[in-house]
Amino acid sequence: MKLDNFGLLTLVLVLGLWSEGQSVLAASPSSELLKAKHEAELKGYILETSRDEIVTKAKREGKLRVTTTLSPTTIKELTKAFKTEYPFLDLYVQEIAGSEAQQRFVLEIKAGGGKQWDAVHMSEDFYKEYQPFLKKIEILGMASHRVLNVPVQVVDPTSRAIVSAASNLQIVAYNEKLMAAGNLPNAWEDFLKPEFKGKKFLADIRPQEIAALVPAWGLEKTLDFARRIGAQNPVWIRGATRMITAVAAGEYMLFIGPNLQTVLQAKRKDPAGQLAYKILEPIPTRLRENIGVLETADHPYGALLWMEFETSPKGQKILDEHEPYGASVLIPGSKQQELAKGRKLSVVMGSDQSKMEEWVAKVVEAYCFPKIQSK
Repeated sequence: MKLDNFGLLTLVLVLGLWSEGQSVLAASPSSELLKAKHEAELKGYILETSRDEIVTKAKREGKLRVTTTLSPTTIKELTKAFKTEYPFLDLYVQEIAGSEAQQRFVLEIKAGGGKQWDAVHMSEDFYKEYQPFLKKIEILGMASHRVLNVPVQVVDPTSRAIVSAASNLQIVAYNEKLMAAGNLPNAWEDFLKPEFKGKKFLADIRPQEIAALVPAWGLEKTLDFARRIGAQNPVWIRGATRMITAVAAGEYMLFIGPNLQTVLQAKRKDPAGQLAYKILEPIPTRLRENIGVLETADHPYGALLWMEFETSPKGQKILDEHEPYGASVLIPGSKQQELAKGRKLSVVMGSDQSKMEEWVAKVVEAYCFPKIQSK
């Protein structure tokens, strides 16, 4: 069958309209997504049904201001990569390191300040205190429907508006020259053996690593373990970084529970190559780089893109290279997930992060530190 010019023109127009219609249909949100949006809005949450719309609104915002506890080198690399992906955003990231700085920042927000920031790091110590000041964005719903490319498992299922882009694994560090691998504990309970009694290992007086055993062991078993650890009379210390260096230097032979990341950073600077580590199960695991969007944020859509980027393969690779092993154990492809494969974890996640401060306090009480008697 031959078509004249008019027939060809008609066919082209019909095909064009059909193609455009197919694109519109493909881009249209599903009934499930529209239902999720309606339910979120009834609860006062924002839920976008199109990633393109998120990007468009971020372009209109034009800026993004972020706080984090990541290292300056990591910030530099993340910023560079993010700007390559989103050149239309004027991005500024500021490090807020240390518990005291985090506490000052929380107090500033409570007093009505901090309005210049959009995406903020929520310290584990003050996780609950941040939440009343966060914008109600239904990140979990958008992640579930792939509107936002954030892994569902790193979104707090209780708040639905907080993303944890990284994690800490708590391990055992030791000096290979002072202690043979065969004499190391093979389980956390091995620290209770007679050979580890009396100044034989370091233990932090802020025992986040012990408290992080609660998800796997339960509170009662964890506190019983803490009481028995206290009875072992370890060398009590505060702060892992300096003491890891002391283990590497041969001043101490064994350290219970430092962060894997801290140990790996020290190993890079260990000229003698004597610092080593061992993983015990269940692995105490604490989520970190917890990100929320402030209610007062002027650039919330840029903040959503930042959350998405940090949890993306590109963002996770940067965290792994520069923290090091600093990405999330919950995200496939990360160094931590590879390391923890087939092992049992004890993960403090979601609403449990709000309980950590209480758990740490109970473990400290269980340690039964000697009290100074007044004369």
